[in-house]
Amino acid sequence: MRLIVQKFGGTSVASSKVRELVVQKIHSAMEQGFSPVVVVSAMGRKGDPYATDTLIDLARSSYKHIAARELDMIMYCGEIISAVVMAGTLQAAGIDAVMLTGGQAGIITDNNFNNSRILKVDPSRLLSLLRMGKTPVVCGFQGVTVDGEFTTLGRGGSDTTAAALGAALNAEMVEIYTDVDGIMTADPRIVTNAKILDSITYAEVCQLAHQGAKVIHPRAVEIAMQKNIPLVVKSTFSNAPGTLITSTAKGDTQETAVTDKVATGVTYLPNIAQIKITLDAATTHNESYKVFKAMADSGISVDLINVHPGQIMFTVMEEVAEKAAAKLRSLGYAVETVGDCAKVSVVGGGMREVPGVMASFVEALSRNNIPILQTVDSHTSISVLVKKMDVSKAVVALHEKFGLAN
Repeated sequence: MRLIVQKFGGTSVASSKVRELVVQKIHSAMEQGFSPVVVVSAMGRKGDPYATDTLIDLARSSYKHIAARELDMIMYCGEIISAVVMAGTLQAAGIDAVMLTGGQAGIITDNNFNNSRILKVDPSRLLSLLRMGKTPVVCGFQGVTVDGEFTTLGRGGSDTTAAALGAALNAEMVEIYTDVDGIMTADPRIVTNAKILDSITYAEVCQLAHQGAKVIHPRAVEIAMQKNIPLVVKSTFSNAPGTLITSTAKGDTQETAVTDKVATGVTYLPNIAQIKITLDAATTHNESYKVFKAMADSGISVDLINVHPGQIMFTVMEEVAEKAAAKLRSLGYAVETVGDCAKVSVVGGGMREVPGVMASFVEALSRNNIPILQTVDSHTSISVLVKKMDVSKAVVALHEKFGLAN
């Protein structure tokens, strides 16, 4: 039995007309000899009647700070509605579809409501249905705890569901259907000559996703990577081949996809604030622990960390900048906050041990008079902090400098 997992996002199931396109994709997989497992998100986007954000707004209309457990209960409803309607659509097309919640499909999670982690997947019920010739339609984004509590997997959780089921079933492939033709070298709203990538490595797409690109949830990629299951990001609305995400496994030999390009893509993360703390140079080493422990205790995630004699710099999301600064001042630190910033990143597996990459990066920004507020780099990415007003100019300049339109 050849297994494939096909995940369809909210725009792919939002109307009866679009759901007919989904039926065609599922039919096509079956004609190629696959037994598909279908994963669906809630219908549409914010403002649509059954979208997750709409349901959240409904719950919070009664009490803004509704408990996370109860919020998960209402968020569960969006995917249930979508899966029931999609199963009915497939049944009408002659496909013997069976709707399952995440828990019924065997997804067991911890009890971290609103952002739970998958502990295990028991695929036995899915395999039983597949052997009977049935097509499971599974609610994405959700699971159940060992004691029966409903949980959700956090934003982008339907991608995670699809990858987890693919790994548990040893599927040949996981297809992620969305409203774009694949993963692009940059945001096409900013870079008009951005292009679709034919392929990309697990590591590169994880970096793009972590640095702000809304392509696929990095947790989904990390799960698929554990069993080396290829992922394909493609469009429900076209027959474009999409973007293949893989490490190119052949038999028992693991190979890394080969590229002669230094960079794969440019992405950005807006709404960031920079925190600067001035210290006595002699106390920086001791105080850095206290600073980051204070942020951890306050539940504040930090990024772009630079520790120098006499100064500590890091970034936080703008929405928690005031809270972070207040906490640090309460501990006696001199704090400066710089708002209206954004993180711009170039990602590429080909930049490892290549001299001159940082020089090219800085040159592209300096030639366009874009001040760099902070930098950080790794083997596969370079990121800088810039003012929000310079984001578009920076993305365009870097996309051109690294030849990503070619």
